[in-house]
Amino acid sequence: MGLPFADSERSTLGLEWELALVDRQTGDLRSVAERILEATHAEIPELSGDDEHPYVKQELLLNTIELVSDVCHSVDEGVDQLRETARNVMKHCEPLDVDLYCQGSHPFAPPTKQPVTDKERYNELIRRTQWWGRQMVIYGIHVHVGLDDVAFAMPAVNALCNYNAHFQALSASSPYWSGEDTGYASNRALMFQQLPTAGQSYQFNEWSGYEKAVADLEHTGVINDVTEVRWDVRAVPRLGTVELRICDGVATLEEIGAIAALTQCIVHDTVRTLEDGDSVTSMPPWYVKENKWRAARYGMEAIIILNENGDEELVTDALERELERLEPVAKELGCVTELRYVEQMMKAGAGYQRQKKVADQHDGDLRQVVLDSAARTRTSING
Repeated sequence: MGLPFADSERSTLGLEWELALVDRQTGDLRSVAERILEATHAEIPELSGDDEHPYVKQELLLNTIELVSDVCHSVDEGVDQLRETARNVMKHCEPLDVDLYCQGSHPFAPPTKQPVTDKERYNELIRRTQWWGRQMVIYGIHVHVGLDDVAFAMPAVNALCNYNAHFQALSASSPYWSGEDTGYASNRALMFQQLPTAGQSYQFNEWSGYEKAVADLEHTGVINDVTEVRWDVRAVPRLGTVELRICDGVATLEEIGAIAALTQCIVHDTVRTLEDGDSVTSMPPWYVKENKWRAARYGMEAIIILNENGDEELVTDALERELERLEPVAKELGCVTELRYVEQMMKAGAGYQRQKKVADQHDGDLRQVVLDSAARTRTSING
């Protein structure tokens, strides 16, 4: 039957921020998401008991909520919406002595001890994936960019795949797992890809190729519908968007804005390139896979593959050059300030670097890592 691609305005945005709920005193995960969801739901009288809150969503684990924006026309609009929603959620966190926390993972929580939300789709995920599914104490951010023609969908996915390593390194914030230093900048990247429909994106030249792949996955029982395709970059037919999902969670709205701006600029530039009659070159899948591993392992110190010829460069040098190239696009989209914040992220260090520094300053006490990140999130929301 095919996959109808929804009408969407070009280069509009949708932002998603997955947040853990942590104890303000100890940094432990707190499984109180249902109380937060009930409180925010009650604030909108027109919602029935079965209706989802438009901006505060349920997640796999009871220690997690997700904040989402409306369709926005600019990065600052999307960030402001997340800030407003987060401020409201924080009101309901206060009496529970809970803070909001977002990094790629929780550094010391035992993954298999975290209660799962009692919904059939989540229970089925755990039944199917077993031990790996019970490891998913992970948090990320997602950026949707609108496309006004399905013909741009696969080129946009393929273009973003060329930048997987850039985004992975920039956001990497999960060096610890269950109390252990993994030696990776992003252990989340390697954990999440163990699920059968997560991880590296498959690349197709035409929309029909994606439709065929989804149909095959449904026919063989791998997925029930296209929403269960959770690749690092994916097209979202029901929204008419391309979605970047590779990033680890980040602590601040400023970081979300920077990643959103970089995503929006790449997609907008890709569409314009195609309209000008030029083509978008995709790197071979084996290079995309290698780049992801390098960025997950080495973060900001990764030497990444740049093109199909196998040329290589330090990821931060590659980012600097891309920021300069994309600045005129950012001016057109009104996100110059947010795009330039990528430079600030590189200067200040990625989340994994900050976590290691905090741990070193506190004799390896990973509770301080959580409390430091939560404090940054609180300051950003209140700022």
